[in-house]
Amino acid sequence: MFGKLFDRTGERPPTDPHALPVPRRHKNGMYTLRALGDARVLALLEAADEGDWAAVKAALAPFDIGHDQPVLGELATWEGLQDWIGRAADEDKDHRATALLISGARHVSWGWEARTAARAVNVTRDQWRVFHERLHIAEQHLFEAAELRPDWVTPWRHLLTSGRGMSLGLAVNETRLDAAMRRDPLNLDIHVEWLQQLQPRWGGEPGQGMEFARDAIARTPHGHRLGCVMAMAHIEDWVESDNQECLETPRIQAELREAAEHSILHPDYERRPGWQQDFNMFGMALSLADERHAAKRIFRALDGAYTSWPWTYMAEAEQQFARHSRRRG
Repeated sequence: MFGKLFDRTGERPPTDPHALPVPRRHKNGMYTLRALGDARVLALLEAADEGDWAAVKAALAPFDIGHDQPVLGELATWEGLQDWIGRAADEDKDHRATALLISGARHVSWGWEARTAARAVNVTRDQWRVFHERLHIAEQHLFEAAELRPDWVTPWRHLLTSGRGMSLGLAVNETRLDAAMRRDPLNLDIHVEWLQQLQPRWGGEPGQGMEFARDAIARTPHGHRLGCVMAMAHIEDWVESDNQECLETPRIQAELREAAEHSILHPDYERRPGWQQDFNMFGMALSLADERHAAKRIFRALDGAYTSWPWTYMAEAEQQFARHSRRRG
């Protein structure tokens, strides 16, 4: 399938031969991005839906899911994958690590589906039981995948999530963070996962997450997506605050604008499959800060492409995206 990702900021990005055509838009001009907007990822998900392990392996050829979290993340949320991927790991010794990684990531996501996004006090005893059962399987599979492929970083990213969910404690999770950072010190997904760990609702102290994000962006090369950690740090502060206008200050507006220009709006930024989520992170953060200049550039580049993360932090997420996109697009 062929298509183009258009950017109205004044420059036309290069044609992407794997871009999915834009689906039919809603009346408000938005559409939900599917399969990272990439035909190869869509083929991968279709193979997973069929339970065809041979086709999944073939579709994975252009990617390195040991390091490519966005692609692995698409598989991790695929309903029904857990029903057959464990069998693939047992039967295909040559690709056991890949199957175990996919299974582990899926069981983490599947565990959270059982727990739901409710606050801990509202999660039932049965939900907790299923949650921990699934995370226990995830940990087994992820650790074995990490042993089989010690160069991979994505097992450690999901072990951070399972460790947080199972309340294994800061010392355990710091060890996992160190393992991940040794393998990829500029990995955005690792940083965003640890940013959540540092929030007060998960036992962190106020300000810890922001300090972590500022340290990260200080060592981020121009045009690198790790700059998105600053957007997420401010979104997390907004989530934790009782003041819905807490980001509307000139200092925060300037910090977010500078981070966007340093990373996703920089000429060296590479639009890989799923780049729209990076733009959605900044789109939400800049909207909450009521910053208009950079937000306008971002929403115009998105041209209506919505990703649920991180807008699901807001009630009526799709409507909020559409409203802010319309105001600043």
